[in-house]
Amino acid sequence: MHVLITGGTGFIGQALCAALLQAGHTLSVLTRDPARARSQVPPAARVLASLDEARDVEAVVNLAGEPLMAGRWNATRKAAFRASRLGTTRALIGWMARQSVRPRVLVSGSAIGYYGPRGDEALDESAAPGDDFAAHLCRDWETEAMQVEGLDVRTCRVRTGIVLGTGGGALAKMLPPFRLGAGGPMGDGRQWMSWIHRDDLVGMIQWLLERDQAGGAYNGTAPTPVTNRDFARTLGAALNRPALIPTPAFALRLGFGEMAELLLTGQRVLPAHALAEGFAFRFPTLERALDDLLRDPASGSR
Repeated sequence: MHVLITGGTGFIGQALCAALLQAGHTLSVLTRDPARARSQVPPAARVLASLDEARDVEAVVNLAGEPLMAGRWNATRKAAFRASRLGTTRALIGWMARQSVRPRVLVSGSAIGYYGPRGDEALDESAAPGDDFAAHLCRDWETEAMQVEGLDVRTCRVRTGIVLGTGGGALAKMLPPFRLGAGGPMGDGRQWMSWIHRDDLVGMIQWLLERDQAGGAYNGTAPTPVTNRDFARTLGAALNRPALIPTPAFALRLGFGEMAELLLTGQRVLPAHALAEGFAFRFPTLERALDDLLRDPASGSR
């Protein structure tokens, strides 16, 4: 099928582009910077500067959004977070409404921040949204995406957790101190980390695109969330390094401001919907995911 992707140059989007092309799909990538995008997406993908250039699209994947973890939050950045998510989604839906033949499916991004800080509570897709900034952002983003259901377009919302992969993302930020033996938990380490291997997230998105019966919210997380303390311990063990040096909560709040709460609180999220519908995770445990991501394919070392 012909798939249109927003956010195709991001950490998730680049891997998804490669996987969809490998599976035989046709691909168009919508971007604000076509020249830069052409160096970041596979040559077989068509790069679009405007929705007006899109033709005969059968499916849409909406991953666009300014990254929340790129720096301290302020009013300007919060407005950019909302505009990049809600504005892009609104534009996509307006474009779909104008098409004589509409795409059959929209897979739209969201995040587990939807649930807000919830302590040890196990959360599946039926859990209510939280009440902090990130929760309101995700809720409003999903509400915008759901408007397309009125156009008779099948809609899936993927609430993504912490994505682990090579060449970027959360793991790239963690590895330098852990490899030096200076890694450890953040704050008290009791907060939950709901993570997913990037290959599994890409596989889930492709699975949702291709299954005509799929619809609604799906947690894009592995089935075995861990506490931050256990994550640090497991990553240290995978690197054969100690992981005992904590980062105090006050230091994170001093350095990152309000954004630090994303690091110091968490959600224990379970992918109940995907599991119930038969999605098979290649990397269901953190140990298996890290073994895959940290092993040098040439030497087998880490």
